[in-house]
Amino acid sequence: MGAAIPIFLVFVGCCSNVVFLELLVQDEPACGNLLTFAQFLFIAVQGFVTTADFGRKKNIIPIKEYLILVVMFFLVNVTNNMAFGFKISMPLHIIFRSGGLIASLVMGILVLGRSYSWTKHISVLMITAGTIICTLASAEHVDKGEGGESNLITWLMGIAILTFALFMSARMGIYQECLYSKHGKHPREALFYIHTLSLPGFLVTSGSILDHASRFTRSPPLPALALLPGLSWLPRLWIFLAGNVLTQYLCVGSVFRLTSECTALTVTLVLTLRKFLSLVFSIVYFRNPFTTYHWLGTALVFIGTLLFTDVYGKTLEAFADRGSVTIKDKKTN
Repeated sequence: MGAAIPIFLVFVGCCSNVVFLELLVQDEPACGNLLTFAQFLFIAVQGFVTTADFGRKKNIIPIKEYLILVVMFFLVNVTNNMAFGFKISMPLHIIFRSGGLIASLVMGILVLGRSYSWTKHISVLMITAGTIICTLASAEHVDKGEGGESNLITWLMGIAILTFALFMSARMGIYQECLYSKHGKHPREALFYIHTLSLPGFLVTSGSILDHASRFTRSPPLPALALLPGLSWLPRLWIFLAGNVLTQYLCVGSVFRLTSECTALTVTLVLTLRKFLSLVFSIVYFRNPFTTYHWLGTALVFIGTLLFTDVYGKTLEAFADRGSVTIKDKKTN
């Protein structure tokens, strides 16, 4: 039962987070700066209380070594959320971010000089092909009406933003790996300091944050709240934002707990399945355009991801190890 609860919470937290995100970007596609700021502020405040013990606990990794990581992390999160303002649909966003293995492999070769097996290269080619197919299929659904050419240019800018975020995230992972090898793994401390030190960066986007905060306040209340007189006045977009922030924290915390309860193989399988369910829900419930080409591209991305992590080989090893332990136990008895 140890892993059952975090697995359940991963699906609840991460999938519901995507739902709240889609509800937000349907009404305000360009609200990425406010969304990112709210997420960072919540984690910073929560971390100040629990991780930093109200500032009394000294950090293990020096602040100056966090600063480069902070810049990378800030850029990745802001640009990922910013992409929704460039006519990027939720399904394409999910698929594109699932292609992070491509960027990780390329960065591993360029920065660390690593070499990878032929199965890794095949899996990356599958993920690349799947992402390209989905991207081209989505291009056909960009509004070609009034201002059609302008819409296409906007969409291409969104693709460029997602590509930048993808490779910046991979570079950040390598830097974080080097940082942990030097000072040891301190994920909760890193989570707190990265989010807290990133907060001043939002001064650059303060105009957008204040503008969308005003729009959120003017949004109509949820009809369901009419049954609760004391809450019937609450603007729905602020409710959706609160839901997104809380479910994101639940998602991140559950993944962190899952890594301590399960093997990396199980974590990869759970997160891959979670992304797939989020994708299907986004298509069905929010009626996002999704063609046969989209399904083909999605299949390539997810199969390539499982191939990259060698799910089949590791599963066979796990069964073999379990079988050998059983045989030894029988001989002992």
